[in-house]
This record gives sequence, structure tokens and C-alpha cells, in this order.
Amino acid sequence: MKAVRYIVLAIVGLIVLAVIAIAVAMFVIDPNTYKPQIERLVENRTNLDLDLSGDIDWSLFPLGLEVNEVEASLEGERFVALQQLVAELDLWSLISMSPQVQRFVLDGLDARLVVDENGNGNWTRIMPEGEATATDETEQTAPEATADTEGSGDPLTFAVEEVQITNASVQYEDLGTGQTIVLQDFRVLASQIALGSEFPLEVGFLVNTTQPDMGVNGDITMRITANEALDQFSVSGLDAKFGLSGEPFGDRTLQARITGNAGANLENETASLEDFRATLANLELTTNLDVEGFGATPKVTGDLAVAEFSLRELLNTLGAGDIETTDPDVLNRLAFSTKLSGPAGVAELSELKMILDDTTFTGGARYNIESGALAFQLDGDALNADRYLPPPAEGGDGNQATTGGSAPASGGSESDLLPLDTIRGLELDIDLGLGELIISNLTITDIQTAIDASGGQLGLSNFSGKLYEGGFQSNIGIDARTDNPNWTLRADVTGVKTQPLLQDLAEMDMLAGAANININANTNGNRISALRQNADGKVTFNLAEGQFTRMNLTRMACTGIALANQEQLTTTDWGKTTPFNDMRGELDINGNILNNTSLVAALAGMRLEGNGEVDMAASEIDYEAGLRIVGEIHRDEACRVTEYVENVVIPVECRGNFQEDPAGMCSFDGSRFRDTLKDMAANAARSKAEDEISERINEKLGEETGGKVKDALEGLFNR
Repeated sequence: MKAVRYIVLAIVGLIVLAVIAIAVAMFVIDPNTYKPQIERLVENRTNLDLDLSGDIDWSLFPLGLEVNEVEASLEGERFVALQQLVAELDLWSLISMSPQVQRFVLDGLDARLVVDENGNGNWTRIMPEGEATATDETEQTAPEATADTEGSGDPLTFAVEEVQITNASVQYEDLGTGQTIVLQDFRVLASQIALGSEFPLEVGFLVNTTQPDMGVNGDITMRITANEALDQFSVSGLDAKFGLSGEPFGDRTLQARITGNAGANLENETASLEDFRATLANLELTTNLDVEGFGATPKVTGDLAVAEFSLRELLNTLGAGDIETTDPDVLNRLAFSTKLSGPAGVAELSELKMILDDTTFTGGARYNIESGALAFQLDGDALNADRYLPPPAEGGDGNQATTGGSAPASGGSESDLLPLDTIRGLELDIDLGLGELIISNLTITDIQTAIDASGGQLGLSNFSGKLYEGGFQSNIGIDARTDNPNWTLRADVTGVKTQPLLQDLAEMDMLAGAANININANTNGNRISALRQNADGKVTFNLAEGQFTRMNLTRMACTGIALANQEQLTTTDWGKTTPFNDMRGELDINGNILNNTSLVAALAGMRLEGNGEVDMAASEIDYEAGLRIVGEIHRDEACRVTEYVENVVIPVECRGNFQEDPAGMCSFDGSRFRDTLKDMAANAARSKAEDEISERINEKLGEETGGKVKDALEGLFNR
């Protein structure tokens, strides 16, 4: 026991002697006398010129070193400088073999980092050429260090009483790009830093950039905890405030803030956000998230919400300007909320709710993080898409027809319609439903559709809805596997009332009836002009019990009949409509041209027959129609149907531009009436010949027998 006591006393004595020796050295030796040697040593080993213009002091209790006013120049220009560096170590902790930093102060740090036109940073020239840099030496010694520490499971002992970094600045300049980034007024304040215990941290800074010209003023406070193994971290009471200003924000100052709590366990690969809230101007996002797994397939659970905000107000605050829409009151109510769940690698969104002004969408979604596959199921109530369109051009009525030709209406160059590379990478499975949609002034209800995308093929299938007492169903396919995508359209329209549809669509009031239409068309290209030019297909249609609402075809026919009768019409109240039964026909699609050769409609005492074409590029129609007289058509005596008028065709022409008054596009065609007169003359000659034959038969056979023979001949020749 005495031996142990003597050993302990000897150790204590040695420690006391060491402390006394250190104290005597500190009082006797002036470190400032060694500044020239330190400067020469740095200059000999590096390309830096060191200037220790301030005092160097040290202390015993606590054991510390203080350096003032230091500057290092590189190639004649300041590289780094500092006003004061203070490092204090608790002496007794050093004696007890558990060193503890009592105080660390760094004040007035100023660093200048420059990248030349060739992409070389000035910091790479600190060491002379041919000598290993600090990084190289670290890489060379790293394996040994790893070997020394391998298998060591002892927790790290770390404790710092106080850390102060104040008035620090770093300037980064890239001469190749012209970008300059300046970090100034940087400060870090922390105290009672110890692993396994919570400690406060304050960070402040101001960052300015030249590309773009903007600044960020940050002020962050939080409390941090890290375990001794440095594999568990937590942040509580986070409150980060940022002032954003400069060119991207319209030279205004925008406020942003982040609050909440966070944690991470590196060993278990888990992380969490609790009561996390981020705001930017009037935009607010809140979430609570738990993450399991830091690899390519994490498991995410929690909730996410964006509170209701005005997009117009946000854009104006950001300096992006307003969005011009037909209705200036839209884009003022937007919101989003959902719950997140699902297995590893899959984010499932349930109780999904999106608000766009007066429209609410609800549903769910599923996103595969690894493959990028996205599945959506959304149902909305009512959406008026016309409110979100740009306002009509000045002087326009909002229903202008498409400008003729293949160039865009603006006269500018065309751009691609679809981002083909993006489509090729899509994996989509979307089901959409909408109670009511108003688009191009058309009202469509009960909309349902499915959108699928995979391997470069995009499909809009079972797109159906109801409109104007009828309905439609269509399928659209896009094959984007090549740079010249193929488009297919299959559509069926049943029982749609044409009069209100045309009135709402183009303010046209010329046709009424229940339309049934079948469209089967194909095209290819990625621009509007190409899609028009390459279009190919067929459209079949029929309208039952309809009418032409702004033209009287009976008057046109009677005009021709009166001319044939060499009389004048006396009727003045002709009206403005022409009823018909079962108008049907086919349209062949050949590029911009729609060609029709089989228009047929049953009118009172007439049958409408026609053929012609519609030029969609020029928005023009060139149509020749005929009114075949099959019975009495009007009470006007001049319009009486005689034997030589029956079954002749009264010509009608429809020519003009869609932008003109539809009522003026169709009229009696006098140029073709000469052919009609020939038919009438032929009928008259035939009728006269028949009368002569009848008289001769009666003379030869008698009136009764002659009448029977005449009836038999008429039946034979189908008269």
C-alpha cells in the first residue's frame, strides 16, 4: 500500500512540476519574438506571404492561445485574414486525459476564393508545385489512420464550453462565368456543446450573388443533440428566418421562415420531421413525416398540406407579374392536402384534396419512387376552363376562327406540341372524373376518362361525357416512340343538339337537330401544321328531325320553279328556317381538306343532295347542293309543281369563309340553273309526247280501253 501511495504522490508531483514549468515558460517566454520565424516558415513551405501584425498571447488558466491581426497573401493579393483567434483548453481536463475546449473565438475572418477562366481555383496554388498538398497527405495517411482506429468502439468524448464565430466573410468569384458570391456577416454562436446533451446554436449570415442579382439574409436558431457515437441527431425549436431580395423578386424583400423539429438515426436509417412549417410570402406548407430507409426505396408516412393561398398574390410578391386570364378573379384560391403511407419504395397519397378556386378535386395517388410510375384517381365537381384562358385579343370577340395556313396565328415560328423525351419516360395510370366542364363555351357534364402511359405510348381511353342532351365517347392514342409521333382518334357522338352547341361554340345559329357522328382519323407529327397536313380518316354523320335555322331552302327552290313557270312569286312571309328529316353524309379527311360527296336530306316536297369540300386551313367552304323536287313544296301558285318540274334539281351553292355570316353563304345558284331548265324542257317534251301517244291510243282503242293500256305502260316504265 505504501508503494502505491508513493507512486500516486510521484505522479501528482510530476503533474505539479509540469504545470509549474508551463506557467514559468508562459511568463518568461514572449511568443511575439517568434513571429518572424513563423512567417518565414510559412513562406518557405507554401506560396503564402504571412503577416502577423497583431499580438500573440497565451494564458495558463485556462490554457489558451490568442492571435490577433493575421493576414496571408497569395501572389500579391489577400487570400485570407482574421482579426482574432482565441483557443482555450481547460487545463484540468487535459491533466485528467479528457481534454475539453473551454472557448473558441474566431473574429473577422476574411477569405478570397477566385476561379480563373480555365476553372482553376487560387487555393490550389497554396502549395508549391511538386509538393504534396494537405489533401494528398491525408489520402496517403488515411489507411494507416483507419487501421489504427479499426475495431475501436469507444465513444468520442467531446465538450466545448463556448464557440463564437463573428464578422466572418468569404468572397467567391468565378472569372469564367462572371458569377460572384459573397458571404458576409457570418456568425455562429454555441455554448455548452457536449455529445449526448442538448445545446443551443445560433447562425446568421448575408449572402449576395451577381447571377442573378439577389441577396439572402438568414437568422437561424435551434437546439441540437448528438449522441457520442455521432449516429443520432435531433433538432428542436428550429426557427429559421430568411429575407430574400433582388432581381428574382422584383427588387422587393420577401420573407421566408422554417420552423419545427427534426431527427435522424443513421444506424437505423430513420428520420422524421415534426410540426414542420415552411412559409414563403403567402405560401405555407406544413408536414409531419417519418422516413425509414435512406436508400433508393424509403418508406414515407405522414401528412402534407399547403394552406389556401392566392397564386396571383404570390407571383406579384415574387415580382413575376400577373397572369392574364379572361376572369381576373381566378387563381386566388389554391390549396392541397394529403396523407402519405405505403410500403417501402412507394408513396401512397390518401385523402387527397386539391382546391382550385371554386373547383374541388378529391381522390388518391400512388408513386413508385424507384420506377417513377405514377397512378392517380381524381374526381372533381365543376370547372370552367374558359375563365383561365388568356383574354381575347384587343378588338376580338373571343371566338375568332383559326388563322388560315400552316403557320400559327401569331405569325411566329411553330414549336413542338409534345415533349417526346418526357413522354417516353412516363409511367402513368390516371383515372379522372369531373362533374361539369366548361371549355370553349361548351358545357360538358359527367366526364370520365383514363390516361395511360408506358414505353413511349400515351392513351386517353374511354373519354366520355354528356353535352346538349346527348353524349360522346372517344379514345385518343399517341405513339411517341419515334420523333414523328402517330396520333389516332376514335369518337362517337350520339344525340347532341347542334343548335345550342354551335351557338355556344362559335356563335353560329344555322343548324338544329340531334347529331350522331362517328370519327375515325389518324395523323402524325408534332406540330399543328403537320397534324393538319397528315390527317387521314372518315367522318360519318346524320341529324334526325332538324332544320336549317337561318336559310329558307323552300324559297330558293320556289325561285327556280317560278322562273321555269315564267311567273312571279307572291308570297312574302317565307320565314327563316327549313325543316328536314334524317340528313346524313360522309366526310373524307385528306389533310386540311374535308370532302363530302354524299349529303342527303329529306325536306318537305324536296330531297337535298350535295357535294363539296371544306378547307380547314383557309376556313373556307365550297359546296354545291341541289334541291330535287319530289312533291308539292309550297302553296304559292308560281311555285306549283308541274309534270315538267317534278324530279328536277334546283341548284344551291354554299361558298365563303367561316368568319362571315353563315346566312349569307348559301344562295340560289343561277349559273347551274341552265341545266335545270334543260331537264324541265326534257320533261315537258316527254310529257307532250306521252299526251300525243295517249290521244292516238284512245282514238284507236276507245277511251276506256286506251286508259287501261296507258296505265300499264306507265307501270312498265316506272312513272
